[in-house]
Amino acid sequence: MSGRFTAHETPLRGLFVIGRRTLSDDRGFLSRLFCVDDLAAFGWQGNVAQLNETGTRQRGTVRGMHFQRPPHAEIKLVTCTRGRILDVVVDIRAESPTFLQHFAVELSEDNGTSLLIPKGFAHGFQALTDDVRMIYAHSQAYVAQAEGGLNPQDPALVIDWLLPVINLSPRDAAHPLLSQDYRGVAA
Repeated sequence: MSGRFTAHETPLRGLFVIGRRTLSDDRGFLSRLFCVDDLAAFGWQGNVAQLNETGTRQRGTVRGMHFQRPPHAEIKLVTCTRGRILDVVVDIRAESPTFLQHFAVELSEDNGTSLLIPKGFAHGFQALTDDVRMIYAHSQAYVAQAEGGLNPQDPALVIDWLLPVINLSPRDAAHPLLSQDYRGVAA
């Protein structure tokens, strides 16, 4: 435990499920979403360069699997502040012993968890409820030319989306399936 956070290691090196301690009383609650000093113990480097909020209207919608190529690779802290999601990451680090393995976890407004995603992972999610809201903290600003993605329905990834996949954007659906010569990204 570090400050107001707990970290639970996953089978993928450097990937942590972050628990948040909530302070509550009769008026309501306070939950710290980010603290650079506390999260540094779990791999966060630098400050927050960008903070984004997304809204997803319909249950079953899949967004992802996105990443930024080096030298613009980023660390992300992903938090669901309304509804529930299945958050999924794929290890695309070229030399990783868990290359192309994935990890999935439910994040919700009720379970007080976030996912701390290191550089070298593709990220996506599926809305498990209608009207989902998420907040992303990014260690690097978005650079369009560095953007990459994996097809979230690629059978080689073996992702078990919990619901039928709907509302996949044309951009996400157009990501090619992995080929035998896919080598990932430098860590």
